[in-house]
Amino acid sequence: MRILLLTQSFNSLAQRFYTVLEDSGHNISVEFDIHETVTLEAVNTFKPDLVIAPYLRRKISREVTNKVLCWIVHPGPAGDRGPSALDWAILRGEASWGTTILEAIEEYDAGPIWASSTFPMRMASKSSLYRREISDAAVVCLITALKKFEESGSNANHGIEPAGQFRRKITAEDRKIDWKNDTVLTVLRKIWSADGSPGVLDEINGFPFYFHDALPAEGLGGLPGEVLGVNAGAVCKAAVDGAIWIRHLRPLKDGDGRGIKLPSVQWLNQRGLELPVLKQSPPEQIIFEARNGIGYFHFPFYNGAMSTVQCQQLRQEIRLRKTGPEKVWVLSGGPDFWSNGLHLGQIEQAESPADESINNITAMNDLVRELIYCTDKYIIAALAANAAAGGVFLSLSADKIIAREGVILNPHYRNMGNLYGSEYWTYLLPRRLNPQAARELMQRRLPMSAKRAFGIGLIDDVFRAGRDSFRGRIHAYARSVNEGEISGLLDKKSKNLAADNGRKMISAYVKGEMEKMKLNFYGFDPSYHIARYNFIRKQPLSWTPLYLAKHRAPAPENTILNQKKG
Repeated sequence: MRILLLTQSFNSLAQRFYTVLEDSGHNISVEFDIHETVTLEAVNTFKPDLVIAPYLRRKISREVTNKVLCWIVHPGPAGDRGPSALDWAILRGEASWGTTILEAIEEYDAGPIWASSTFPMRMASKSSLYRREISDAAVVCLITALKKFEESGSNANHGIEPAGQFRRKITAEDRKIDWKNDTVLTVLRKIWSADGSPGVLDEINGFPFYFHDALPAEGLGGLPGEVLGVNAGAVCKAAVDGAIWIRHLRPLKDGDGRGIKLPSVQWLNQRGLELPVLKQSPPEQIIFEARNGIGYFHFPFYNGAMSTVQCQQLRQEIRLRKTGPEKVWVLSGGPDFWSNGLHLGQIEQAESPADESINNITAMNDLVRELIYCTDKYIIAALAANAAAGGVFLSLSADKIIAREGVILNPHYRNMGNLYGSEYWTYLLPRRLNPQAARELMQRRLPMSAKRAFGIGLIDDVFRAGRDSFRGRIHAYARSVNEGEISGLLDKKSKNLAADNGRKMISAYVKGEMEKMKLNFYGFDPSYHIARYNFIRKQPLSWTPLYLAKHRAPAPENTILNQKKG
């Protein structure tokens, strides 16, 4: 089928839908919801059989819905209506929630329901629930609804009719924290319902900030509303029955428009606030776990971004654990992101973004080199969550890459202002792909499913498993490697590395990459700096990029990467 994805932005759910539809062999194009006339033009040009809207902030016009069947993805169960569905569910403490695909009509969220799927609610932020439970349920709905459409067309018997309550758009007042009366759980729900955007506006010792990335501060308490102190980059504030950690803050503005979300202490220091350092600390961002002879590195960095310091800390942890008895390591990343590479927020906020870009990519490269030269450990990259840019190429430093089905990879840098990229990709990628496929991959700007990445040889395996069972299957696989011919694997790894260095010193690869990166950072073309600025400050696009809007671009060539995989 010809399917047009109509979306506010190419967010995680839109990318998930794109890859599911691409793997199913559909002809897909994307249009950003910029203006009604632009949407109508896209429909008239592409002539889709179906329009699917995974993420919109307004209704689709009647002119469009009269021309073609349009589906809306609603982040709530059948019968729920309104623009702030998941926000209200978190605030109300719903025990279960869901995702629904319904037909777009004039009345908001009132069209016939094509599919709905429910799930138990987790105590988590809106962004985490959206990327995991909402996304998984939405894919179930998509597959169900497409099957109905293919069998019966637009006149399918939908079965469920919406009859629920319409809830208004949530406001800042609904989430305003009452420190004299709100419990820890209430405060957390308010912040979680606004994370990652827009955050909850509050204050730290008189300075206004949007609060993000909050969690309970076990064993701490004080006068309600009192700022207790800081530790590990987070600030702690007391509620009526305990306290919470706030790990990230965003100022209303930072002198150049929209404020940047950064670790709390970083902003507090800039405001000249000196707070006591508490003995207790929030959970570590880098955790090593030894289990049954397997070493696990967990690094659940916020939004998957890895700053210069975080790269250095992870490298130090790896170096520290080299003397341990474990012969098999698992790089687990985090539950919401495996890794997204450079910390563009830290770069944007730096006095010299170009200098900090160099510092950050150098730290990433040092981390990758540490893993490449770790020949006495067999390393498994276990991707339970999405990875992008430098995070994908970080995973290539492992001996085995296994992803959970449903994971999305963005193995390219070009969307960030034609960034060349580093992380030893010119050495690591050709070990997995032939020259033509490697060139195509680095030119491609589109997301790729784990299934397709496995099909072209970018990764080694895909486990069809839920998030919890994926961990169990990874552990079972790691143990089988450890109990098998591990000495032979490590000997082969060492010999292969020596042979690679014999053909061309591995250091030469990264030297060539960095020469290109310096042109991105310091050269005459400002594309990288403009793209980074727009990305961090969430500047809306005034057009849909041609690599997404295929109906506005020339027909693509038949390449290795766009062939359908079984």
